[in-house]
Amino acid sequence: MKAAVIGSGSWGTAFAKVLGDAGSSVTMWARREAVATEIRERHGNEGSLPGVRLAETVTATTDLAEAVGAAEVIAIAVPSQTLRGNLADWAGLFPADSTVVSLMKGIELGTLKRMSEVIVETAGVAPDRVVVVSGPNVAPEIAAGQPTTTVVACSDEDRAKQVQHALATPYFRPYTSDDVIGCELGGACKNVIALAYGMAVSLGLGDNTRASLITRGLAETARLGVALGADPLTFAGLAGLGDLVASCSSPLARNRKFGEHLGRGESLEQAQIATRQTAEGVKSCLSIRDLARANGVEMPIVEQVERVCHEGVDPRVAVKLLMTREMKPE
Repeated sequence: MKAAVIGSGSWGTAFAKVLGDAGSSVTMWARREAVATEIRERHGNEGSLPGVRLAETVTATTDLAEAVGAAEVIAIAVPSQTLRGNLADWAGLFPADSTVVSLMKGIELGTLKRMSEVIVETAGVAPDRVVVVSGPNVAPEIAAGQPTTTVVACSDEDRAKQVQHALATPYFRPYTSDDVIGCELGGACKNVIALAYGMAVSLGLGDNTRASLITRGLAETARLGVALGADPLTFAGLAGLGDLVASCSSPLARNRKFGEHLGRGESLEQAQIATRQTAEGVKSCLSIRDLARANGVEMPIVEQVERVCHEGVDPRVAVKLLMTREMKPE
């Protein structure tokens, strides 16, 4: 199979590695010529995944038309809030009937749309051409060949299976699903809960607190998902609980790391400088909060994360507010 990966960050690079190891011919698109040259000539991307070697079948270019020209599968791995603006320039280059794979985990600010919805609306592709990949997929671990699993979700079962087979390696096991809504919401919401988890770590809070955040965070996510038509069982699977546990428990997870800096009292700017990565939950907490309110769903953890990130509330105060909410049944 001929595949393209738009984006050369850690997740895009790891995904290209999986595709290459599974036997596909992969062309990555990078913004900077230095990165494209390094991937093309040295088969590595030290800035994103140090020490990782890519298959000889993985190459790179800064010319998007060249990258996607004859691709059967086009995976997009860019920050979620930049997707719409980028697709306005890119969409006309996608081959007819190519499968578009969303690797983004976020909800768009303003429109409150999921990433697959943004792709359909902006790129003019049919919904059954869009595949969502989501699961416990910490990029450095995947790149190191550590065994993991993921979910490949699409309304078209055949396309889901096509991508499933294109990703199957001895260390990367994909499962298919038709619940695109549930998989996308699980991926977006876990970023916000992982920020809260990181704050708890820095505040010195123990396992009881951390387990409570994961469990109640999952409950919030499932409530929103059901309100939007998702299958509640999705949130007990890899794209729900699996992704949430990985993002909260792994010191490598960018949203958890960002939350740790916030928990130490650092500002958003200081945390951004320290982590040097995009923490999708920082912006998505705003759009997820608004999406929940629009659908009459309570998401108290998301609300408090938004207040810490964007209203300057002390994380300790946020914890107190969560613990003193009105008593109710689980």
